[in-house]
Amino acid sequence: MSDDPIDSENNSKAAPDAAKPKGARKAKKAKSAKKAGRAKKAASKPKADRANKKAEVIAMMKRAKGATLPEIMKATGWQPHTVRGFVSILGSKGGEKIESSKNAAGERTYKIGK
Repeated sequence: MSDDPIDSENNSKAAPDAAKPKGARKAKKAKSAKKAGRAKKAASKPKADRANKKAEVIAMMKRAKGATLPEIMKATGWQPHTVRGFVSILGSKGGEKIESSKNAAGERTYKIGK
């Protein structure tokens, strides 16, 4: 009988439901539980005291000594190219006069002129 093309034991295909792993339903529930957990974490975090990053950077640059690139990066979480782009736009479209210089250590310092 093993040469018989209609051998029902060897040629039967598994039902579509049988192909799914046993924990498929549980996985969906686990994913939704993770999303709910993330939402709770985000909701429970206290909001920052600052109004926005732009205002904070401008305040840093208005100081007498200005603000270095690493200081701005640390305060905002931005990458260097983002800080440089922001400073460029602030000078051209923001109407601020930006003074840029390097100190002895080679750090770039940005300052809003008068």
